[in-house]
Amino acid sequence: MKHIVRLAVSAFALSATLSACQDKAGGEGAGRDQIRAVGSSTVYPFATAVAEQFVNTNPGMKSPIIESTGTGGGMKLFCAGVGAQFPDIENASRRIKKSEFEDCAKNGVKEIIEIQVGVDGLAFAESKKGPGMKLTPEMVYKALAADPFGKGPNKAQTWKDVDDSLPAIPISVFGPPSTSGTRDSLAELILEKGCQSDPAMKSLKDSNEDKYKATCTKVREDGKYVDSGENDNLIVQKLAANPNAVGIFGYSFLEENRDSLNDIALNGVEATYENVATGKYPGARPLYIYVKKAHIQAIPGLKAYLDTFAGSWAPGGMLAKRGMVAATDAVRTANAEIVKTLPALNGADLK
Repeated sequence: MKHIVRLAVSAFALSATLSACQDKAGGEGAGRDQIRAVGSSTVYPFATAVAEQFVNTNPGMKSPIIESTGTGGGMKLFCAGVGAQFPDIENASRRIKKSEFEDCAKNGVKEIIEIQVGVDGLAFAESKKGPGMKLTPEMVYKALAADPFGKGPNKAQTWKDVDDSLPAIPISVFGPPSTSGTRDSLAELILEKGCQSDPAMKSLKDSNEDKYKATCTKVREDGKYVDSGENDNLIVQKLAANPNAVGIFGYSFLEENRDSLNDIALNGVEATYENVATGKYPGARPLYIYVKKAHIQAIPGLKAYLDTFAGSWAPGGMLAKRGMVAATDAVRTANAEIVKTLPALNGADLK
């Protein structure tokens, strides 16, 4: 009985906090009656599609506010606190980091629900007029690393400098910024794999992890890699204007623009729906949304929005038609149960 009373008091306290924040934000009597989500540019088009579906199936509800801030930037906003001035949802193209989880806890965000909503591929693409590139993680690492294998600043100017099989054209890569989960995926799935082609780098990871991270994941800053912001559509446009350039973005943007772009295979594997879904493609990665459990009852429609997500992520479903790759049956079943029961993330296995 005491436990029930404590829960009731906690809920009342949160309600009072939200009400106070709402009044400050919008004047006396104002209230946040809209869901607010921040985060990944890759998840953004899927989250907005779910928002449209949510409004269509829940008459009278306002459309959720979805902001494309990048996964890292969104995590900072999401973890800043509980209350109406803080987002309810973080869209993420990678899993939450241990350090971010701890920052959340320090700021009172102590119950976070983790939901995998689908799968994506870290796609490499070129213009239809491009040279027909074929790459490996090792080639990408040698082209983009600031300090390849710890042997000094990257001096490669053309792709042929990286590997004799590649064309003698200048290295020019348009990709995501450091705040993006796509950039984190580039580091983890591609750059680190390329870096580890040197056995000495695996030993370095055991002896000096900070130096290993800098050596294997830091991207050169001499203009060969161009940080293109959180709008992946801009990269698509830049490739059209630069036939010899390479672009890096989420698979869905490649899928939407196959009439103007060519897929660049990695290790001979193309970024197709099947290859991404099965994990055969080297750049395959899960997509997530993170939700504050404390906001579920306080923000109107939040639970219904999550239900709409779960009802849209099956193969052939609304999100698949928008370019998302469906997760396996087992993953979808497990995450549908999470949406139903809303368990808080333990965080013990985060990195």
